[in-house]
Amino acid sequence: MQSAKVDETITVAHQIEPEDVAAIRDAGFVAIVNNRPDNEAPDQPSGAEIEAAARAAGLAYAALPVGRDGIGPDLVDGFRTVLDGAGGPVFAFCRTGTRSINLWALSQAGARDADELVRLAADAGYDLSGLRPVLSRMTQAG
Repeated sequence: MQSAKVDETITVAHQIEPEDVAAIRDAGFVAIVNNRPDNEAPDQPSGAEIEAAARAAGLAYAALPVGRDGIGPDLVDGFRTVLDGAGGPVFAFCRTGTRSINLWALSQAGARDADELVRLAADAGYDLSGLRPVLSRMTQAG
């Protein structure tokens, strides 16, 4: 399981397996966010399998799949709602973590500085410099 801690509230990761969920719980996470649509690849576990493992482990679970339509306001709001209500660290995943880190940054824009978001993402191994103008506009509007 490949993951990257962004800050104390969020870690993003590549695709996880149901058997990874206990280790996620044991690492102190309280919620899992699935940002990958089902059936994107033939070898990925279904969201229902991950959800069942999360519930069995006592973790909250949210499915916010980012598909061909990209990231819209509903997904951003949903991600923010999960983070705000989690009461602890959240573990978000997709195929490579890229959709999760983008969704996290967009959910934080307005509340956090765009440069800080881009820097935190870079420290976690993700380049969000191309998203900086959008994050800046959202910060100014927020």
